[in-house]
Amino acid sequence: MEWPDTDASGHYHNSAVVRFVEAAEAALVRERGVVGYFGAAPRVRYEVDFASPLWFQQEVTTVLDVARIGTSSLTFRFEVWGEEFDGRPRRLAASGRYTVVHVPPGEERVSAPWPAEWLAALAAAPAEAETGGSRRP
Repeated sequence: MEWPDTDASGHYHNSAVVRFVEAAEAALVRERGVVGYFGAAPRVRYEVDFASPLWFQQEVTTVLDVARIGTSSLTFRFEVWGEEFDGRPRRLAASGRYTVVHVPPGEERVSAPWPAEWLAALAAAPAEAETGGSRRP
C-alpha cells in the first residue's frame, strides 16, 4: 500500500482495490497472450465485499481467476489480501467479482462473441493470476 492508496482514516481507499484487481487482470491477459483485449472489454458489473482494512506500507496480494466465460461476457472472481503487517496477521481485505463484455473497436454499445483465440487462451488452465505488493500495471 502506498500513501496515495490511503484516505483520511489511514487505511486503504476503496478505489485501491479496483486498481489492484485491474493490475491482476492485465497480468493474466498478458500471460495468456491475448492481444487487443484492453479497449474491447468494458466492465458492466462490479461487486466488492470489504472485509478488513489495508494499511500504508502493507504488502498486498491480489488473486484473480476466471469464474465464467460466456458467449460475449466474462466474469472474474478476486480476493485482495493484506499480508502480515505490524503485528497483524494476514487477512482477507476484499473479495468480489466483476463482469466484462466484448465490444469490438468501432462498436459503441453492442456486445459480440469473444474471438475464438481469446476464448482458448482465457479458458486454458490454470485460470488464475496473482500480483503481490502494490504493483501497478
